[in-house]
Amino acid sequence: MKIKDLRKVTNYKFLNMYELDYTDMKGNDKSWLFASRNLEPKCIRQTFSEADAVVIVPFHSKLNRLVVIEEFRVPLSGYQFGFPAGLVDQGESIAEAGRRELKEETGLDLTKVLKQSPPVYSTSGMTDESVCMLYVECEGLADNKHNESSEDIKTHFLSQKETKELLRDHSIKFDVKTWLVLSTFAQTGSL
Repeated sequence: MKIKDLRKVTNYKFLNMYELDYTDMKGNDKSWLFASRNLEPKCIRQTFSEADAVVIVPFHSKLNRLVVIEEFRVPLSGYQFGFPAGLVDQGESIAEAGRRELKEETGLDLTKVLKQSPPVYSTSGMTDESVCMLYVECEGLADNKHNESSEDIKTHFLSQKETKELLRDHSIKFDVKTWLVLSTFAQTGSL
């Protein structure tokens, strides 16, 4: 496989479409349309060590509950269960971005980082976006006073039993990363 040419199709602030021409394994010319948050997509600059975003998996230590958000997602025309998440700002560490996003989306305070994943990809057929999963402990009271006007977020505190019940409801839309973590928490009671 060999990349031949790349064209930027859109010109937006946070996300753009690119069309890439390449030669496949049999020497056939092909093209691929994908989204990137980067000015120069990762397949061109070959830099994969920095995540574009952080997904925070918060455990409220005083309540002994996993924290999950229910957020309105425009492409889904409804609410999706997920974890607090957001873009990593220039010069910001994953932990700093996680602390900021957790506060903005839930009103909760990050008290301890438990573990951090390397950059991982969830929809690599459509985008080069990567996220780091940041497992944390938190405390405080939930509120949405730090939400942006485009964010409609409800915060839920789930026990292991409540998580099992939530996963049984097949009408709920789940983020894939969230479903995987919730599935493990429902079975084991731990992260």
